[in-house]
Amino acid sequence: MEAKLRNRTVLIVDDDERNRFALSTYLELLEMRVVTADNGQTALDLLKGGEVVDIILLDIMMPVMDGYEVLNHLRKDEAFSQIPVIAVTAQAMKGDDRRCLEAGASDYVAKPVELNNFVSKIAQWL
Repeated sequence: MEAKLRNRTVLIVDDDERNRFALSTYLELLEMRVVTADNGQTALDLLKGGEVVDIILLDIMMPVMDGYEVLNHLRKDEAFSQIPVIAVTAQAMKGDDRRCLEAGASDYVAKPVELNNFVSKIAQWL
């Protein structure tokens, strides 16, 4: 599984600096290249600016532009429509998983993230 992650680029989009740091640190230990954004607009700006990523880990509840808006933009843009996106949210309510998938997410994970399961999902989509 770890071989699938090595040298792949992940974009972590989360407004919480602690979450970005924790995920970045762990994924870098697995030899992934990590790019981060603190909101959805910044993430889209990075992608439109030429940043190439293999997968996106997308927080849903963020200021400026939330994860649902980001998914909408990504899935409408042919350049980004095929990038796997794992939606990540702490606001895990009944039906949130379905709502994320219907919005265009490839998969869904509730916070707090269990790292081994999360890494397995990432590997699955890569």
